[in-house]
Amino acid sequence: MREVFTTFLRLGSTSFGGPIAHLAYFRRTLVEERRWLDEAAYVRIVAFCSVLPGPTSSQVGMLIGFVRGGPAGAFLAWLGFTLPSALIMTAVAAALGAIQGHDPPVWFAGLLDGLFAAAAAVVAQAVLGLAGSLCTDRPTKTVALGAMILTLGLRPMPGLQWLPIVLGLAVGALFLHDGRLPAEPLPLRVPRAVSIGAGALFVLLLSLTLLPRTAITAFLATIVRAGSLVFGGGHVVLPLLQTLVADGLIGSREFFAGYGAVQAVPGPLNTFSTFLGYANRSPLHGPLGAAVATVLIFLPSFALIFALAPIWNRMSTLPRAAGALRGANAAVVGLLGAVLYDPIVVSFGTSWARIAIALAAFALIGVWRVAPWMVVLGAAAVGALLHA
Repeated sequence: MREVFTTFLRLGSTSFGGPIAHLAYFRRTLVEERRWLDEAAYVRIVAFCSVLPGPTSSQVGMLIGFVRGGPAGAFLAWLGFTLPSALIMTAVAAALGAIQGHDPPVWFAGLLDGLFAAAAAVVAQAVLGLAGSLCTDRPTKTVALGAMILTLGLRPMPGLQWLPIVLGLAVGALFLHDGRLPAEPLPLRVPRAVSIGAGALFVLLLSLTLLPRTAITAFLATIVRAGSLVFGGGHVVLPLLQTLVADGLIGSREFFAGYGAVQAVPGPLNTFSTFLGYANRSPLHGPLGAAVATVLIFLPSFALIFALAPIWNRMSTLPRAAGALRGANAAVVGLLGAVLYDPIVVSFGTSWARIAIALAAFALIGVWRVAPWMVVLGAAAVGALLHA
């Protein structure tokens, strides 16, 4: 147990670069160096987690922890990998809150502008990267465009941001079922009772989205939806969590400043919810809000992987399952494209500083391949200097 926790704690402290980079770190450390499992088993776990909603790298880590040490190993793997970035994002939220509670220094607005511009560059890169890999033919491009139009049309109803993903699943299952998913068995056995309990927990968590609407329930429902419906990687939490801005639970500048900051820390991008849990304006905020948000955004997808693991072999052979995944992934591209336009591009207005920093950040990440966390820190510093 100690080995599982310390190994994932080290990974959580040093794994910069987002979900794809995390999987590369896992493979090098857990397959090549420590030999906890072989290459084929690792690939099967990655394939399983890739077709389900949720943060893929965290799910892979949790299942490897399960293979190594059972249920306790799964929990310690998640805790070790998540703890460093969760603590850093809590500190970032506390620092921003302390500054905003008083007369902010002259450079503070520029720092927020720099983080906002860096977030814009990261989202633009995510849209282009996902579009290139997930929208490879006319049908998937059509689904993505339709999802983008629908998402923009749903701006007055932020609670329905999940609808394009569900429609993408349905359209994909009906019209995009050309291939099959890999059918190799997983290198682990989940007891039937655990699987049933995990499925019940997933349904229970989704029921939180049906509670009467108050500031606290709106906050909880948003976090649960983001944790339950995220296909395509950590960046996709952005449009689902953005409903907190529409609900008046956090300001737009603070929201994107936190999103920019999470690019500069190691570990899972979903710890953006930690920042929002601390900084939101509902009665559930501060350290308790940060802890609740951190658990809630991961818990639904973790429940789902243990609920579906026993039936993966049967499920993965269904052609319509492959089509549904293609449709959902294409819809994800549309969601991110809509967010890139509104509110990000729209919010730039005529601010030459934001536009210049965003373009420079985009070039550094996309052309010069500079690590995003370095670009984010540089953008924040430049924004602060320009404003000062």
